[in-house]
Amino acid sequence: MIVEATNYFAREGLADTVLDQRRKASEIRRSLGLKPGLILVKLEGDGPDVRWECRFASRDAYDADRAARAASPDFEEARTAMHRLLAKFERHVSVETDGG
Repeated sequence: MIVEATNYFAREGLADTVLDQRRKASEIRRSLGLKPGLILVKLEGDGPDVRWECRFASRDAYDADRAARAASPDFEEARTAMHRLLAKFERHVSVETDGG
Protein backbone atom coordinates (compact mmCIF):
# COMPACT_ATOMS: atom_id res chain seq x y z
CA MET A 1 0.00 0.00 0.00
CA ILE A 2 1.34 3.43 -1.01
CA VAL A 3 0.27 6.46 1.04
CA GLU A 4 0.63 10.00 -0.26
CA ALA A 5 0.31 12.76 2.32
CA THR A 6 0.49 16.47 1.64
CA ASN A 7 0.85 19.06 4.38
CA TYR A 8 -0.40 22.60 3.84
CA PHE A 9 0.90 25.37 6.10
CA ALA A 10 -1.27 28.41 5.38
CA ARG A 11 -0.08 31.98 5.15
CA GLU A 12 -1.27 34.06 8.09
CA GLY A 13 -5.08 34.19 8.24
CA LEU A 14 -5.64 31.89 5.23
CA ALA A 15 -6.24 28.49 6.88
CA ASP A 16 -9.95 28.47 5.96
CA THR A 17 -9.13 29.44 2.38
CA VAL A 18 -6.56 26.63 2.18
CA LEU A 19 -9.23 24.17 3.37
CA ASP A 20 -11.67 25.44 0.73
CA GLN A 21 -9.01 25.10 -1.96
CA ARG A 22 -8.17 21.54 -0.85
CA ARG A 23 -11.87 20.67 -1.08
CA LYS A 24 -11.96 22.06 -4.63
CA ALA A 25 -8.94 19.94 -5.56
CA SER A 26 -10.65 16.86 -4.13
CA GLU A 27 -13.74 17.59 -6.23
CA ILE A 28 -11.54 17.85 -9.32
CA ARG A 29 -10.03 14.47 -8.37
CA ARG A 30 -13.57 13.01 -8.26
CA SER A 31 -14.37 14.49 -11.67
CA LEU A 32 -11.24 12.75 -13.03
CA GLY A 33 -12.41 9.40 -11.62
CA LEU A 34 -9.79 9.47 -8.85
CA LYS A 35 -10.31 8.80 -5.16
CA PRO A 36 -10.87 12.09 -3.33
CA GLY A 37 -8.63 11.17 -0.40
CA LEU A 38 -9.03 12.25 3.20
CA ILE A 39 -8.79 15.88 4.34
CA LEU A 40 -7.65 16.54 7.91
CA VAL A 41 -7.70 19.90 9.71
CA LYS A 42 -5.37 20.78 12.57
CA LEU A 43 -7.07 20.51 15.94
CA GLU A 44 -4.03 21.40 18.02
CA GLY A 45 -0.24 21.40 17.91
CA ASP A 46 2.34 22.81 15.52
CA GLY A 47 1.56 20.71 12.44
CA PRO A 48 0.08 21.72 9.12
CA ASP A 49 -3.20 23.63 9.00
CA VAL A 50 -4.59 21.14 6.47
CA ARG A 51 -3.37 17.66 5.58
CA TRP A 52 -4.52 15.46 2.71
CA GLU A 53 -3.93 11.72 2.50
CA CYS A 54 -4.73 9.08 -0.08
CA ARG A 55 -3.93 5.36 -0.23
CA PHE A 56 -3.09 3.43 -3.36
CA ALA A 57 -3.08 -0.35 -3.75
CA SER A 58 0.21 -0.37 -5.68
CA ARG A 59 2.96 1.78 -7.12
CA ASP A 60 1.31 1.45 -10.54
CA ALA A 61 -1.96 2.81 -9.12
CA TYR A 62 -0.11 5.72 -7.52
CA ASP A 63 1.77 6.50 -10.74
CA ALA A 64 -1.49 6.41 -12.74
CA ASP A 65 -3.09 8.82 -10.26
CA ARG A 66 -0.14 11.22 -10.56
CA ALA A 67 -0.30 11.03 -14.36
CA ALA A 68 -4.03 11.82 -14.38
CA ARG A 69 -3.44 14.87 -12.18
CA ALA A 70 -0.55 16.07 -14.33
CA ALA A 71 -2.69 15.78 -17.47
CA SER A 72 -5.54 17.84 -16.00
CA PRO A 73 -5.46 21.61 -16.61
CA ASP A 74 -8.12 22.02 -13.90
CA PHE A 75 -6.02 20.19 -11.33
CA GLU A 76 -2.90 22.13 -12.30
CA GLU A 77 -4.82 25.40 -11.89
CA ALA A 78 -6.02 24.28 -8.44
CA ARG A 79 -2.46 23.35 -7.46
CA THR A 80 -1.14 26.75 -8.56
CA ALA A 81 -3.89 28.56 -6.67
CA MET A 82 -3.12 26.52 -3.54
CA HIS A 83 0.57 27.36 -3.58
CA ARG A 84 -0.24 31.09 -3.57
CA LEU A 85 -1.99 30.54 -0.20
CA LEU A 86 0.86 28.69 1.49
CA ALA A 87 3.83 29.56 3.64
CA LYS A 88 5.06 25.96 3.35
CA PHE A 89 4.11 22.76 1.51
CA GLU A 90 5.27 19.19 2.07
CA ARG A 91 4.58 15.97 0.16
CA HIS A 92 5.43 12.61 1.69
CA VAL A 93 5.04 9.28 -0.08
CA SER A 94 5.34 6.18 2.08
CA VAL A 95 4.85 2.46 1.79
CA GLU A 96 2.76 0.69 4.40
CA THR A 97 4.51 -2.01 6.38
CA ASP A 98 3.08 -5.00 8.22
CA GLY A 99 3.76 -3.34 11.59
CA GLY A 100 5.76 -6.29 12.82
